[in-house]
Amino acid sequence: MNTVFTSAARHSAVAAAAALTLLSGCASVGVGVGIPIGPFSIGVGLGSGGVNAGVSTGVGPVGVGVGVNQRGQVSAGAGVGASTGIGNGNARVGVGVGTSTVIHDPDNHR
Repeated sequence: MNTVFTSAARHSAVAAAAALTLLSGCASVGVGVGIPIGPFSIGVGLGSGGVNAGVSTGVGPVGVGVGVNQRGQVSAGAGVGASTGIGNGNARVGVGVGTSTVIHDPDNHR
């Protein structure tokens, strides 16, 4: 299937990839919803680490983002993804893969 992605589609794909990246960690699966605001997407999702909220951006299918989970851990991630429209509206669904790392853990006192 050949699909031409518009700029909005690429941003949605990036948002989906970054959201999944932030939610999934290295070996888990998550699901999230992102709302595009200019070049960024603000999202909320659920993964193995619980509820996560974050912000992401990207170029083409590549995205990066930062999120915080319900335990206060801050993660940074990067990923790639693709999306497609649903129905006649602006809603999109996408998938992505990536990696993330915890950059701040309030329970890890050094």
